[in-house]
Amino acid sequence: MIKVKRIYDKPSSYDGRRILVDRLWPRGMKKEDAPMDEWLRDVSPSNELRKWYGHDPRLWAEFKKKYARELKAHADLLEKLKDEARHGTITLLYSTKHIEHNNAVALKEILGS
Repeated sequence: MIKVKRIYDKPSSYDGRRILVDRLWPRGMKKEDAPMDEWLRDVSPSNELRKWYGHDPRLWAEFKKKYARELKAHADLLEKLKDEARHGTITLLYSTKHIEHNNAVALKEILGS
């Protein structure tokens, strides 16, 4: 099972493995205090794509297509995430305030859950 959650939200025992999927470190959070198990920067959108998108909902559909193309270069990491989700719960963590249109939501969709 794959879940999506803001890293700033309180962790839950139902989260399973908590994996940060942002390229940039979350603002105001110390690395030693971060409630996560792993940081997978390589499955986050490139800086160019992230800046182009800018969380503009009008660009959401095109962002997902471009992001999926970028992720093809990291098929091994995608397979790792799929495998972990088949054997338990993983929670993809993000830091933006945009809860419906962010890379973790897109990644969950791309992973097929």
